[in-house]
Amino acid sequence: MKSNKSRISYNPKTFNLSGLKGISDRTIEMHFKLYEGYVKATNELSEKISELLTKGKVDHEKMPDYSELKRRLGFEYNGMVLHEYYFGNLKRNGGGDLKANSILYKRVQDNFKSFEAWKGDFISTGKMRGVGWVICYEDPSNGRLSNHWITLHEGGNIAGYQPLLVMDMWEHAFLLDYKPSEKEKYIDAFFSNVDWESVQKRLS
Repeated sequence: MKSNKSRISYNPKTFNLSGLKGISDRTIEMHFKLYEGYVKATNELSEKISELLTKGKVDHEKMPDYSELKRRLGFEYNGMVLHEYYFGNLKRNGGGDLKANSILYKRVQDNFKSFEAWKGDFISTGKMRGVGWVICYEDPSNGRLSNHWITLHEGGNIAGYQPLLVMDMWEHAFLLDYKPSEKEKYIDAFFSNVDWESVQKRLS
């Protein structure tokens, strides 16, 4: 079989998140292992799909495995990317309120009237029942910000929107530190470690 030079192999990104407030190093270590699993699965699925493409076996009716591989890739790939956003918007000695003179603060005020109103909406979204993600998105076409609940990884993402702040609400993100009924404590810990500078850099 001819090699396909267009194949891309993903490597786990590195993040230095030891010493976070309210999120233990043990939780971060476990979370990284889970993230590495998404990277590995993304590579394996991409390889299998590429092999089928090379062989010309892409008829979803005759090759049901192809369909399932494509569906699974959406879950694994988004799991990889969302974790990179999540880890990337945290840092040791982060947190605090967004600077009032920042571009992001002005955008928040334009869309939610106040930082407190935006944060309250983000937190309330995170406290909803179930597992998933909370993402503050920017609509690149008009700069509008909005908070959304994402079920699983691939279900609920807004096409074309830019993720700004990403919070993992799957139980693995907090169960070593908090009880399932203590989501609010985890969310408080999350905000006490937010890297607002990194979040602002994501603005389109």
